[in-house]
Amino acid sequence: MTQSIYVGNLPYSVSEPELRGLFEQYGEVQSVNLIMDRETGRPRGFGFVTMERADALNAIEALNGTELGGRTMRVNEAQPRR
Repeated sequence: MTQSIYVGNLPYSVSEPELRGLFEQYGEVQSVNLIMDRETGRPRGFGFVTMERADALNAIEALNGTELGGRTMRVNEAQPRR
């Protein structure tokens, strides 16, 4: 079973390959999706990573509150949109 992970407070300079590499330390990454601003085409500072549930939980525990590009990341289970 897969788990979607919310990754927030990212530096605007982060790339999908960079984020994938960070999470691949904890298991196989199925997808990485950085959210872009529709009007400017620039990153909005958050995204989603999909992994197997056990790997995702390890990644969340290891990466939440750590620093990337001078910013403290928020990493947790993605919640369904309301």
